[in-house]
Amino acid sequence: MRQLRLLAVTGTAAAALALTACGGGTGTKDEGASGPTVAQTGTPKTPRDATTTDGTPADGTDGTDGTSGGESSGSGTAGDAPGARTDATDARPSASAGHGGRGSAGGPPVLCNGANTTVTAQPLRRPLNHLLLTVRNTGGRTCELPYYPVVRFGEMQWVPQADRDTQPQAVVSLEPGASAYAGVLLSAPDGSGAGGMTSHSLTVAFQGMTPNSSGGPSATPPLPAKGVYYDSSLKVTYWQQELDAISSW
Repeated sequence: MRQLRLLAVTGTAAAALALTACGGGTGTKDEGASGPTVAQTGTPKTPRDATTTDGTPADGTDGTDGTSGGESSGSGTAGDAPGARTDATDARPSASAGHGGRGSAGGPPVLCNGANTTVTAQPLRRPLNHLLLTVRNTGGRTCELPYYPVVRFGEMQWVPQADRDTQPQAVVSLEPGASAYAGVLLSAPDGSGAGGMTSHSLTVAFQGMTPNSSGGPSATPPLPAKGVYYDSSLKVTYWQQELDAISSW
């Protein structure tokens, strides 16, 4: 696993953008000290070397509601969810490639967001301190997922960075019924992260085709009843067409 680095505030503008996805609340954060422990949940796929927090191999199946056990699919929130700050080298994603393609289902592709997808968040036992995000296209048209998910736990006031080593060659494109994936590193395995706390809510915002732009409504996938523990080591991968691309991240 790559060396984890302490995440800093990405700036007033970036934090404000992420806060807008949840209404910009500044309430008290949930606190706690224990990591998540939940039963295996039903995601379309899971990494070959990953297991759910009950110790069984993670090998979920597709479902229209994306739920099983302690997890259900996320629902879109009202209004637009802004994207996160990206570096200048991310200026604009290249044309989509992979499942779907342009105009392959019901006309030109649209942006994937909380209105036309379901999102699940599955804590994993291996890799340690990881969360798997799965987005399934429930609409009637091909949709695209630029960049990476903008995640916000509870009332956190900063924007997690993305691991640039996971940036794909092209924009992820999903035909109706297809799924895409992103990984979330919740906390430092060696305990070196600061400001650790437990959250019981998660908002996933979607980006548009340009950095910092809105991709549409956010999703709010449920978390386990015990919540999930995260610290300043929190970071995410880019959206991936295939789960194997981040199976060892």
